[in-house]
Amino acid sequence: MNPETPDTPSPLRLFAVIAYDLMLLLSVLLLAGFVAVVFNGGEAIGAKNPVFVVYLLAVSFFFYGWFWTHGGQTLGMRAWKVYLISRSSSDISWKQAAMRFIVAIVSWLCLGLGFYWQWLGKNRQSWHDTASMTRLLVIKKT
Repeated sequence: MNPETPDTPSPLRLFAVIAYDLMLLLSVLLLAGFVAVVFNGGEAIGAKNPVFVVYLLAVSFFFYGWFWTHGGQTLGMRAWKVYLISRSSSDISWKQAAMRFIVAIVSWLCLGLGFYWQWLGKNRQSWHDTASMTRLLVIKKT
């Protein structure tokens, strides 16, 4: 049996994970939107409704947070053999998941700079990895 060595995910692998998870998240948000419309008496909810926006952000957080805290992999991460680990313990806490989620949003708002930092910075960590004290690894068989 060959030993396995961890490595940082390549930009292409990380993009594939993001695209895969985004398709799943959009499906979950569509279902969440349907539930919200049912509870709104069948009336459409405006996109600028702050309660609806917070609701969709909360659904998104629980989507990612549940996967991160239960095995360290979303379905996209599992498909592409990417693992999220904590620098202090083996399991990701909900506090770390919340920090990672919030800083990832900031990273996107800065035109993705927080994500690119993983390949630009010395420590090869994205902004949300640094803030949440986590790290992404891909296990490659040698």
